[in-house]
Amino acid sequence: MDKLTLGILDMSPRLGGASDEEALSQSARLATLAEEWGYERYWLSEHHGMDSLACTAPEVMLAHIGARTSRIRIGAGAVLLPHYSPLKVAECFNMLAALYPGRIDLGIGRAPGGDAHTTMALSGNFLAHVGEMPEKVEQLCQLMSGAYRYDGEPVRARPNPVQPPELWMLGTNTKSAGLAASCGAYYAFGQFMSTSDGPEIVQSYREAYQPSETREQAKVMVAVHVICAASDSAALTLAERFRAQFPESPVGRSELKGDDDRLSLIVGDVQRVRERLLELRALYQADEIMLVCPAIGYEERLESYRLTALAAGLIDS
Repeated sequence: MDKLTLGILDMSPRLGGASDEEALSQSARLATLAEEWGYERYWLSEHHGMDSLACTAPEVMLAHIGARTSRIRIGAGAVLLPHYSPLKVAECFNMLAALYPGRIDLGIGRAPGGDAHTTMALSGNFLAHVGEMPEKVEQLCQLMSGAYRYDGEPVRARPNPVQPPELWMLGTNTKSAGLAASCGAYYAFGQFMSTSDGPEIVQSYREAYQPSETREQAKVMVAVHVICAASDSAALTLAERFRAQFPESPVGRSELKGDDDRLSLIVGDVQRVRERLLELRALYQADEIMLVCPAIGYEERLESYRLTALAAGLIDS
């Protein structure tokens, strides 16, 4: 069987009235099981001031998860760089890379990650910081390669791990694709939250890619919503339940019915999910696919990821 390379993007949701502590515990549980099921990566998102999501500091949670796993790559999807000093971000992820060699990913993004007042409390004028994003990305790339200077003097992001973090840019448009290409970062396209022409954006990234010292070739990951269950009808029921709980979600009813946008939300049994994942990989010529399972309950979420691993040929049963 043709095996797919899969990762998981976890938003640490608080499901069914769970506490923040329970949500974070469930994230750690998911990461350890993802390793058993053969997933390549496990990433945590960063959100602020959201009652439904528990992870505000992925770098802290990654240290916790790294100690409970041994193989799977772990990372942020994404650190919201406009809020932070590139030096501090580089230091945090270099520290993780020194603790867990060869396993750390640094995904960066430009979203605010919360409502306007929370965002302002976090870092002030967010729009001004977004305008600084190209400079911050360049500084971060220089820090990761040891080439950064401040007022002409070299500044190092310590510690200096033997195997530095993999640098990824997350996005949904040509601007993020261009930033990723210009600094030789890998690119993760958020199909699950985009209405843009994804394949065209990804192709623009490949064509403009400038190799870095540690990343000679472009690499593309596509993130997509997936709900896999024992049958198509069971999966559709879960998808409809999610849609009823979160009517503001970009997941539309046409997607649930399998129409033109069916690759934004993949719903079905093992065979149908496999067919859709292979179609998605071919459409984007993607190196990897990252799965985002909508908020459908912790046990159903685990089963969806297990069955998707089966669909991808990562496990036998």
